Amino acid sequence: MNETIVTERGQVSVPASLRKAMGLQPGRKLHWEQVSERQILVSLPEEKPAGPLAVLGYARRVHSNPPRPTADWMRELRQGE
Repeated sequence: MNETIVTERGQVSVPASLRKAMGLQPGRKLHWEQVSERQILVSLPEEKPAGPLAVLGYARRVHSNPPRPTADWMRELRQGE
């Protein structure tokens, strides 16, 4: 049986064998439910697909260069005319 200890701050670690078996990654939400006086059920809620707001900031994370001024973009685009 896997056991953990509750810290002073109320934190609990999920045993490594369970994290690996369930594919748990940092940031994954867990659902806790008290089912009796001495039992707690922990489950994985359904993950919702990422919505349009999930892509905000994507370009900034991928491209580390400072953004180009609009005038530079327009100049580059007009060169092909």
